Formats: sequence, C-alpha cells, structure tokens
Amino acid sequence: MTCVLDRDLPIVSGDEVCATLVKSESETRILMLTAATAVSQRVSGLGLGADDYLIKPFAFAELVARVQALGRRARPAIAPVLERAGIRLDPHRRTVLRDDRPVDLSRKEFAVLEELMRADGGVVSAEQLLEKAWDEQIDPFTNVVRFTVMNVRRKLGEPQVIDTVQGVGYRLK
Repeated sequence: MTCVLDRDLPIVSGDEVCATLVKSESETRILMLTAATAVSQRVSGLGLGADDYLIKPFAFAELVARVQALGRRARPAIAPVLERAGIRLDPHRRTVLRDDRPVDLSRKEFAVLEELMRADGGVVSAEQLLEKAWDEQIDPFTNVVRFTVMNVRRKLGEPQVIDTVQGVGYRLK
C-alpha cells in the first residue's frame, strides 16, 4: 500500500502521521507531497521515513508514476523459520517450539538460541553470543552467557541439544 501524504495537513501534521506509520513498522510506502521546496525540507521529510518526496506544483502523470514505482518496490524480507534438532524458531513471530511444544524464552535467551541455530551446527563462542545478544556495555568476563545457555537448555528440555565445546563455545547438535 502507498500513502500520499501532505506535510501541511490542517489538524495533525503530515510529519507526525509519517513518523507514526514508520514507528508502527507498517509496510505502507509513504510519498510526501508538499510545497516545501528547500533541499533541507526535502531531506527532513525523507529523514522522517518517507520513501519518496514530490514538490508542488507537480504533474499528475509524475505523481502516478511515483506511486506505481513505490508499489513495485520489494517488501522487507521476512526472516526464515529456523529448524534443527526438533526446534522451530520463528524470528519474525518471535516464537520457539520444541517438538511442537511452545517454549517461553526471554529476549536474551531467544537471541542466544537464534545465534546457535543460525550457526547450523557450527561452534559459536561466548564472545560472539555476547556481541549478538547483549550491548557493548556488557562485561566481557561475565558468566551471563553460561547462565543464559543453562536456562535455554532447561527450557528446551530433554534430550539436551546444546553442547559445550570446552574452551571454544557452544554448538547446537
């Protein structure tokens, strides 16, 4: 879907509408339509998340062509569902199933399991897990990764599917 949005709306500004659409992660494409002609104003409109910008006055044929072009743009790719060792992890829906049983994971636990599954049987170091699941303020000498992996193992249940590779990291069987 494409939204043609005037920046100068009478009650709510077009900028607010644009920001709200972008925050909602809507797949709606936004074409800003406005009399604001300065480069800084156009840059500002695009910076809000608009996909295109058209200045008034405009040729109707150009408006139609731009709307059609926005409609042709590919939608964001949906992350593929990962499956391994009886585990089904859906990054898009943020769900995990183990043998068709839902598994409730915290945000960090989900991120750790996702990294292990993406490695496709390869070893993932604690440092890599820290980098992917935590922010840069985390103490690199913390045992939070070991503790999180232990919780993921417990929540996934038997048989255990996460191996510890001594001195290297972790691997999903």
